[in-house]
Amino acid sequence: MNGDIVFDSKNVLTMKLLHYFITEKNYNPIILQGVDNEIWLENLDEECKVVRIVSNYIHNDEQFDFDIFKTKRIVRKIKKKTLSFHMNVLSIFLDMGDNVTEELNKDPKLMNVKVKDEKDIYQNVFLKETFPDLKKKMEYSEEGVELFAKITNDINRHNREDAHRLEKVFQHKESYVTYFLIALNVLFYFVPLLSGNDSTIIASYCVHGPSIRNGEYYRLLTGIFLHGSIWHLGFNCYALYSIGSQIENYLGRMKYICIYLFSGIIGSLFSMSFSGTAASIGASGAIFGLMGALLYFGYYYRIYLGNVAKTQILPLILLNLGMGFMLSGVDNFAHIGGLVGGLMITMALGVKDKSSTFERVNGWIITAIFVAFISYFAFIYTAQ
Repeated sequence: MNGDIVFDSKNVLTMKLLHYFITEKNYNPIILQGVDNEIWLENLDEECKVVRIVSNYIHNDEQFDFDIFKTKRIVRKIKKKTLSFHMNVLSIFLDMGDNVTEELNKDPKLMNVKVKDEKDIYQNVFLKETFPDLKKKMEYSEEGVELFAKITNDINRHNREDAHRLEKVFQHKESYVTYFLIALNVLFYFVPLLSGNDSTIIASYCVHGPSIRNGEYYRLLTGIFLHGSIWHLGFNCYALYSIGSQIENYLGRMKYICIYLFSGIIGSLFSMSFSGTAASIGASGAIFGLMGALLYFGYYYRIYLGNVAKTQILPLILLNLGMGFMLSGVDNFAHIGGLVGGLMITMALGVKDKSSTFERVNGWIITAIFVAFISYFAFIYTAQ
């Protein structure tokens, strides 16, 4: 029965390329409407962020030019969707005629490779440099139906593992840390208020540059749990519940605590640096840090979240910063500091299954330099 099924060389080559890019290089298929005889694959962590396997027959230069035009148009849409500024594209043409005489690679961001058989793939300089394990990974002992079954099973297994990893990231988890932080903020507001010592406690524990420089360093932390009114407390608790629960769900509880406290302290340092002798209280700096963390996470998972980072998270940050500049009595320096701190510490802590060791090490180095700079600015430069 197996002998009755024949796979031509182009189909076999397509299957092998798909198997390599999906199972070995973690590329994901892109669903495009109105595109026939082409397979688009995407991995934003690779040098070639998009790989096209084109089985459509390209007869002459005019068809090739139209293909380039169409590719650029689609890539522009993908760049907008994924918030990518640069996107190198590899197009592997499996059926290009000899009448195509013009240079294939006029645009350095669009690498085009003409392939007739596997030998062309192994001999292509660009493919050998960019994917050095390609030849080894495309060697199979199976043929025909057995090869088709192996490739299909491997791709399905890889997709199931990817789906399982995504499920672990996005599945709902109880927001215990968020509830605890909200309870702390409520406690720090109502206990002093009910005891009649609220003004004294705020004065003693708020973020106040001169007092902190005189040795009361605890104010950098205690100030982010104090609030001046029930409206101030309610707004921050609502924001903490909305944003914090997502960070706790996506990044995990320990990273969430680190981001919240670090962002709050960096916000306090910014307030010291730029607000003069004015006192500052509130969890807003820490909450802006959570927004920064959510933006960083959304960037890495933008393939799965769609336009959420661009249409929801970023506008929310800009709207709140804009309101902070327009309204009096708002410490927007703490907001900016918290936002920057949240982005940096999240870069250092990393996003599971996305951040590389290199990116995390760079994140820690940048964060350490930033902390040293803002600490010098807050404690020494502005004190002169």
